[in-house]
Amino acid sequence: MTTDTAAQAAYVVAALLFILSLAGLSQHRTSRSGVVWGIAGMVVALAATVGLASRSISATGLVLIAVATAVGAGIGLWRAKVVEMTGMPELIAIMHSLVGLAATFVGWNGYLDVDAELSGSLLGIHHAEVFIGVFIGAVTFTGSVVAYLKLSARIASRPLTLPGKHVLNIGALAAFVGLTIAFVARPHMGLLIAVTVIALALGAHLVASIGGGDMPVVVSMLNSYSGWAAAASGFLLSNNLLIVTGALVGSSGAYLSYIMCKAMNRSFISVIAGGFGAPAAAADEGEQGEHREISAEETAELLRDASSVIITPGYGMAVAQAQYPVAELARKLRERGVEVRFGIHPVAGRLPGHMNVLLAEANVPYDIVLEMDEINDDFAATSVVLVIGANDTVNPAATDNPSSPIAGMPVLHVWEAANVVVFKRSMAAGYAGVQNPLFFRENTQMLFGDAKQRVEDILRGLDGLDTPVREMAGTSR
Repeated sequence: MTTDTAAQAAYVVAALLFILSLAGLSQHRTSRSGVVWGIAGMVVALAATVGLASRSISATGLVLIAVATAVGAGIGLWRAKVVEMTGMPELIAIMHSLVGLAATFVGWNGYLDVDAELSGSLLGIHHAEVFIGVFIGAVTFTGSVVAYLKLSARIASRPLTLPGKHVLNIGALAAFVGLTIAFVARPHMGLLIAVTVIALALGAHLVASIGGGDMPVVVSMLNSYSGWAAAASGFLLSNNLLIVTGALVGSSGAYLSYIMCKAMNRSFISVIAGGFGAPAAAADEGEQGEHREISAEETAELLRDASSVIITPGYGMAVAQAQYPVAELARKLRERGVEVRFGIHPVAGRLPGHMNVLLAEANVPYDIVLEMDEINDDFAATSVVLVIGANDTVNPAATDNPSSPIAGMPVLHVWEAANVVVFKRSMAAGYAGVQNPLFFRENTQMLFGDAKQRVEDILRGLDGLDTPVREMAGTSR
């Protein structure tokens, strides 16, 4: 078997492993095996690529590849070890930026190092691949960098609204089409520089125009962009595995973006255009009434007398790392005969599936973790809802206020329950910058402080309520 044949066979195996990985990651129970399949596929792909490259590069080149692989693996292992779940969205965003940057470099290399055997229409196709690859890569790079800056709170999360923003975006796309035609007809470095600059500016503007409350969609959208950037690089490098892998990532990311858009009542096309982050109208960010407060001990009594409880977690739970005491609270309530379930909004947190991963990490049973569509009709028959760190995903303004920036977004109808306890550090507006009328409803009470500490206080309160019963039982014996 020749080296080429062996490498192509390995690429097929790697592609199948990546497909198995995506299939495994689609369900909680198989997600761990999905990660293992993905790791195995990447190991096979790297080994095949190095083996294929070893035919045409010097020993020095192989050493440089080994060093680069070791450095990259070291950085990856280090970041994976130290990053917390709250930092995963920005880590993923910065990883996407690296994919975009690599695609841009590959495109430029494709222009500077053209195969001498290419001529006629094949040469034109090559130049089109170069131009499109650079454009997609540059858009992904700066878009991901801006997403990282927003997610890590290094810049404001509110949307950037430049005058004529849609005209700017359409103009950039029109310029790209025109420059592509000109470049294919007559390649020139000036044209490639021009499209690189336009793409860098467009990527930054697209994501900057999107508000913080919509960032989960941005993450999945950039995931799709990075996949298409990788596929473009595959065409330039004549690498079938890169084409297949990029297409898998691009299509799955696009489909995930579509699901996220449906969950937020947004237009998928407007997401791609980067224009859906602008608020529908100015929102009243001030307090809209008087709120009531509740203590942890009173919450424990409320839960003791409840027949059913729904817990709706959000990004605040992730920040406080409260998933473990929350899981313990759910366990204790279920032991008391209380029906406990979790209601998960599709865009809870700042990353699709963020809350599901946190709850799985704390060993919360999968069968009591329900999606919004599965649980929304049950709130009216629920005794107590605990809103732990969620804000925009439980905001009734989405259904009651047509002028709200989140108007029309499907939300968890927690206010329909008999009692609602909201865990928050303060009365500040959520990540989308929109005040929540839920906080001022008659059946809502606020439990202020760190979510982890307050849940631990509730656990102690429940144990305290059990103590007299145990003492009486001991006395009777």
